[in-house]
Amino acid sequence: MIENNEPVRAVLGIDIGGTGIKGAPVNVATGEFLAERHRIDTPQPATPEAIGQVLKQLVDHFAWTGPVGCTFPAIVHNGVTLSAANVDQSWILAPAQDILAQATGLPLVLMNDADAAGLAEVVFGAAKGRQGKTIVITLGTGIGSALIVDGQLVSNTEFGHLIFPSDEIAEKYCSAKVKEESGMKWPAFTERLNQYLLHLQLLFSPDFLIIGGGISKKHEKFIPNLKGLRFPVVPADLKNDAGIVGAALEAARQSGI
Repeated sequence: MIENNEPVRAVLGIDIGGTGIKGAPVNVATGEFLAERHRIDTPQPATPEAIGQVLKQLVDHFAWTGPVGCTFPAIVHNGVTLSAANVDQSWILAPAQDILAQATGLPLVLMNDADAAGLAEVVFGAAKGRQGKTIVITLGTGIGSALIVDGQLVSNTEFGHLIFPSDEIAEKYCSAKVKEESGMKWPAFTERLNQYLLHLQLLFSPDFLIIGGGISKKHEKFIPNLKGLRFPVVPADLKNDAGIVGAALEAARQSGI
């Protein structure tokens, strides 16, 4: 239901991940999906051409003709991807926003996937109206991060790439993928995640932390067992849909919708 009789302001949101690409049209006035989410497996190798073809499939699936907001699992600066953690290395220094806009034939705005999730949580979710420093961590194929200070997003943080615990990066230590592929039980995973969050506490002293990604659906398995943290930890309100909503919000902002 649309609140306060606000008109529908629709943008197609697409979330590109290391294992799946999913999208839905979003009413950016309310954060609600206007159609059922559609998901397609991420092609392997995840080259620009292959991902562009999947985005065109999603556009065709929804018969979409308007603006598109899209996330990407990389540093995205002025439409250029500067890293490629869980996709093909050919994305590094690629004019990704232009590539994907051409593939869809539509105006498209590209942003980091965790930044999109953080933006959605600020506008519609657990970080709404919250002051101070909030960190959003998305646990999936890797670890994405978003830093929000007094309600404003500080883009392109890469806390999942911190060297942790000693000679590897954090996302190879306590991502959802690591848990799944190793068959790690919840207590062992919780201990690893706890140590990582204590490290973030040491470095950033956040006031609040939100955990998103698909694993947040099972937050009762690990969040209550976290210890020694000076800040509350909560699951993302928008769970695994936050990237789609956040991408749509940013595209709406840049399009003036």
